[in-house]
Amino acid sequence: MAKCLRPSLVLIVMPSPAVYLDNAATTPVLPEVREAMAPFLGAEAFGNPSSPHHYGRAARSAVEQARRQVAAAVGAEPAWVYFTSGGTEADNLAVLGGALASRAAGRPFHVAVSAIEHKAVHAAAHTVEAFGGAATDIRVDGSGLVDVDALDEALSAGVHVAAVMWVNNETGIVQHARTLADRCEAAGAWLACDAVQALGKVPCSIADLPRTMLAMSAHKIGGPKGVGALVLPDPHAVQPLIHGGGQQGGVRPGTENVPGIVGFGVAAELASRQLTERGAHLSQLRDAFEQGVRTAIPDAVFHVTDAPRAPHVASIAFPGTDSEAMLMHLDLAGICCSSGSACTTGSVTPSHVLTAMGVPHDLAVATLRFSFGTQNTMEDVERALDVLPRVVAKVRDVNAALGRRPA
Repeated sequence: MAKCLRPSLVLIVMPSPAVYLDNAATTPVLPEVREAMAPFLGAEAFGNPSSPHHYGRAARSAVEQARRQVAAAVGAEPAWVYFTSGGTEADNLAVLGGALASRAAGRPFHVAVSAIEHKAVHAAAHTVEAFGGAATDIRVDGSGLVDVDALDEALSAGVHVAAVMWVNNETGIVQHARTLADRCEAAGAWLACDAVQALGKVPCSIADLPRTMLAMSAHKIGGPKGVGALVLPDPHAVQPLIHGGGQQGGVRPGTENVPGIVGFGVAAELASRQLTERGAHLSQLRDAFEQGVRTAIPDAVFHVTDAPRAPHVASIAFPGTDSEAMLMHLDLAGICCSSGSACTTGSVTPSHVLTAMGVPHDLAVATLRFSFGTQNTMEDVERALDVLPRVVAKVRDVNAALGRRPA
């Protein structure tokens, strides 16, 4: 008889206590979420939501309950919520799907995206170009705020979709979503707004935003990985990217990820209900951390200090270092952070976000992102502040001894 194979769990021994400050990349699954998902991962509620029998009806009921929870979290109608495999798919459905719908209707096959968008959005825009369409970049200022005049220029060219993320995943900058949505509405365009880092961090409602679609992801708010949603008031604004069954009105067909969707619903409800409390907690941690860095490392450079920010992200450059070496030494010392978005970790090139903001190359490649979560404590901040100055000094000494500057 064949043996039952189980995936192995690789355990890496870390210094104790290890401090996780990379919550913009992903967050621990909340206990309430795990509890809600459990029945749908076992023999209790394994039905296909499209099946007519009681197992299927139970699964369908759970999916629809989650749809209501996600909708309520962002002031939407439940019918507007289309579940996806995550934020990346939601971004692609909004940008590429929107462009394809425009072309099919005989309108311009043209999208515009801000220069600091997530790579999922830029990749979708490049695909529009590969299919024979056009993609226009929208410039930003030194803080990362979209230049409204540049948006108006792009809209005047007849774009169907303009993509601007609500909260930037690398710097935490918060865009003026209502202003951008109003400009898009006036031009007859849709605003594709990546709200992955906004949900649960800042007030985030589509109710007052005309002609707007929101992309979201569960694992940034204590939900499971592999599930997200596009909130889409008009299904005719996009063309499906996946073809098959008629699930979700055909906008995003395929058998639904029931356990993931259930977890997303609970995580979204908690994020909405606890928004004020979470925001105060995250702000307290981030502000204490930044003040500690200013005291211990006076020449540290803080990106985005004079513009609205979400409470969970600190983007800081340490002159004379390089992010790759910093991340390695911090990890060995039990501090987990990143050099920007998780999707670009390991890259030796400067972040496209910081480059678009005009950050000099030597500072861009010396930048780290510290992002805080609900599970973090002031003790985590103190531990990070104890380790960070020593790591900065070590990396600077090594670079000086080798006679090199960060590349």
